[in-house]
Amino acid sequence: MQDQILQALRQNDAGQAVQLAQAWTRDEPGKAEAHRWLALALQQQGQAEAAMEALQQALQLAPDDAQLHLQHAGLLLALRQFDGADEALLRTTGLDPNAFPAYLMQAHLAVGRNDFDEAQRLSTLASRLEPDHPELLTIDGMVALRRGDADRALALLSAASQALPDDTRVLYALGFAYLGKDMLAFAEQAFRRVLALNPKMSSLHGMVVQLALRQGNVEAAAEAMQQALQQPELDVPPMRRLAGELALRSGQPLQALEHLLPLLQSLQGERQVLQLLLMSWQRLGREDEARARLDEALESNDQLHDLWLARLAVEDVGSAGAVAVVERWMAAMPGHLPALEARMRLHDMAGEHEQGEAIAERITTLEPGRVSGESRRVEGLLQRDPAAAVERVQALIAQAPEGHRADLRTWLGEIQDRTGQPEEALRTWMALQTDQASQRLPLPPQAKAPPSWPEMASIDEATRDSGSAPIFLWGAPGSGVERVATGLAAASPVLRSDRYTANPPDDAFQNYNTLQDLASGVLSPERLVERWREHLPARGLESDTVIDWLLWWDNALLWALRPQLPQGRLLLVLRDPRDMLLDWIAYGAAAPLAMTSMAEASQWLVRSLTQIAALHEEDLYPHVLLRIDEIGNDAHAMADLLGRVFGRPMPPAAQLGAPRLPAGHWRRYRDVMGAAFAQLTPVAVRLGYPEE
Repeated sequence: MQDQILQALRQNDAGQAVQLAQAWTRDEPGKAEAHRWLALALQQQGQAEAAMEALQQALQLAPDDAQLHLQHAGLLLALRQFDGADEALLRTTGLDPNAFPAYLMQAHLAVGRNDFDEAQRLSTLASRLEPDHPELLTIDGMVALRRGDADRALALLSAASQALPDDTRVLYALGFAYLGKDMLAFAEQAFRRVLALNPKMSSLHGMVVQLALRQGNVEAAAEAMQQALQQPELDVPPMRRLAGELALRSGQPLQALEHLLPLLQSLQGERQVLQLLLMSWQRLGREDEARARLDEALESNDQLHDLWLARLAVEDVGSAGAVAVVERWMAAMPGHLPALEARMRLHDMAGEHEQGEAIAERITTLEPGRVSGESRRVEGLLQRDPAAAVERVQALIAQAPEGHRADLRTWLGEIQDRTGQPEEALRTWMALQTDQASQRLPLPPQAKAPPSWPEMASIDEATRDSGSAPIFLWGAPGSGVERVATGLAAASPVLRSDRYTANPPDDAFQNYNTLQDLASGVLSPERLVERWREHLPARGLESDTVIDWLLWWDNALLWALRPQLPQGRLLLVLRDPRDMLLDWIAYGAAAPLAMTSMAEASQWLVRSLTQIAALHEEDLYPHVLLRIDEIGNDAHAMADLLGRVFGRPMPPAAQLGAPRLPAGHWRRYRDVMGAAFAQLTPVAVRLGYPEE
């Protein structure tokens, strides 16, 4: 439907576009996108007031949609400056090809109807007449923003805002450009400025509330929410839900219930409302009220998955009350797999393993290959017939689509490990590593230690006063550094994991040629640090106080860090090197590094960890060796460890990841990995681990 409407708009057939959009809104009245396109069509037809009404309906349905807010800005422009402008502007440029204002207006309209190619074309035409006009920066910035190029959008719109400081369209778009870079404080400032200049744009209040909340500024969020709810058009369910969340964060669960309870009937299946209600009842100790309210909601609609989950959450885990709720759930929704999975877990909690396995078989009958049922069936086989458990997983691999086999092959190795077959497990894991090697990065190069290092610079008073405190996080494959990063992400807004994404920073820490460039003089130590700093604003950082999770590490980087960044610190994650190698083979690494053979991997790991040992023994740079051997999958233990390192309490992450092989598990593989372990043992001892 969207494509048909866009085609009609491009052909200037506004009537057809309106008819299509109206039909869409009748078919799907609760879909914001339908009302959005109706507003576009009505605006094209010249019905600006009707377009505003349609757009307000879309904003009520999706108050957090950035595209709707940008469209709203464009429609306000249309209401303020012209009516039915398309034909007049076409006539103007037809008569006078040098009519610069007409090109600008056409370009703004093209942005408003999502015709970005046309907007860019018109901007290019206009730039031939007045290449330095700030309005062109605005148009190009809006186009870049809509196309997802946040860096270019931010640069263009920042320049436009300097030239047009009170233009609400520019500030509006600039706010969303800041959001695209996760620069929340700047986005909030931009949106508050828009509201100050144009109080009629009341739908922005909700955005300001959310931005304040995301920054942890509950007081500012409460003030903005109070202003928002005074606007009749904003007293709608999404804003009431947000008000309930804010009340909870402010420690006012009773006030939260006042906002949220009216939403239980209208938004029964909305997970966030249910979660907020559960938290409110729990903090007030009103479990009986929670049961009664949720049961009442289930009487009117017993086919909502999340409503049943909320009702189950009120009962103690594994209790008779939980069993009763799940039995009701299964009766109301026969064959609903999550209900069956809940019953399976309750059977196992009660020690009713045969019944649990029977439910698992029922699950896999309904959906062959479903992880919950298959893993439970394999667990049952492990207790009775380990060989059959292995065969079951092998059969699943054979039946699975090619794209799903890698995880199953990893699991097969785990099952072989648990059945006391380390040689078979190792063969399974190494075969997977070899198969995936061509799709992964080569192992990073490693430099030899120099005869001497450059002097460590002193930290001057200006640096000390600035609070500059960069931290570089790294751990070799198998160290579990990704668990540390997860723990830090739960506690620190300055952790950056973007080196592991599709859009990493383009600096020397990301480049395999850096060691060679430093050695040859192509890259100076000063330039290495300068270039790193230059990329920090685009990573959403206002200073070099950052926890930068590196893709690789080599001591040769100290040629730059010792003289140029003495205030920095390294956070190096460690486990017993022999456990690290085994973990790397079994599970791969956070950095997708290729492993073509065990010998190559072990030799590379020896060289890498030997550098860490030398750095520690010679105290080459401020650092912490973060040993996480005993942490495992315990998020609270990780938070405690990080709290001791940073000297302040750290909140635990929701979870650190799937369980891995425990500390010391390498000893079970002595016979099949003896040569590799013999290479690693000397550096393990240097790092403080036992020889045996």
